[in-house]
Amino acid sequence: MAVAKSKPAAGKAKPKAKKAAPAAASAKKKPAAKAPVKAAAKAPAKKPAAAAPAKKKAPAAGGSVHGANQLPYLGVEPYQEKKGEPYMNPKQVVHFRAILNAWKANLIEEMERTVVHMRDEAANFPDPNDRASQESDFALELRTRDRERKLIKKIDESLRALENNEYGYCEVCGVEIGIRRLEARPTANLCIDCKTLDEIRERQIKG
Repeated sequence: MAVAKSKPAAGKAKPKAKKAAPAAASAKKKPAAKAPVKAAAKAPAKKPAAAAPAKKKAPAAGGSVHGANQLPYLGVEPYQEKKGEPYMNPKQVVHFRAILNAWKANLIEEMERTVVHMRDEAANFPDPNDRASQESDFALELRTRDRERKLIKKIDESLRALENNEYGYCEVCGVEIGIRRLEARPTANLCIDCKTLDEIRERQIKG
């Protein structure tokens, strides 16, 4: 009877050995599954390179601004016309007086800054090349300020025309110069058509 009971015990031990084999095989396959995870973790490391376009452009150097960008520089908002309002009404007169006065004040400030700069930077350089370079820079600044001095004279003429109710009208044909043209060039005294003809005549004379 003892011999008959020992045989089933030996038969039951065989399935345990078969179950252990898949466990060992799965243990060997686990490290292989970690490889794609590492590769995927390295991919997002390239994102910080996209932060480069955050650089801002440096603002333009100081000096007077002309044309369409002049009003923000002078601290004056563009005039908002209302439908049916008369040309050169009191509000428009106040608007252009503010532009002309702000522009004049800016030019005077630039001229005073140039005088101070030339006085502080003036020096006798022993090297003739350095002395010539400084004189050339001063001559350029003086020419620029001379043009601005003439511009101040035109601004004063425009202010007088504004007081005499003559501002904003073409001196040749008498038509309205226009709000936008005057905002772009506050000292304009010709309409766009007369100004174009005047430029053509100048080119023909010079040619």
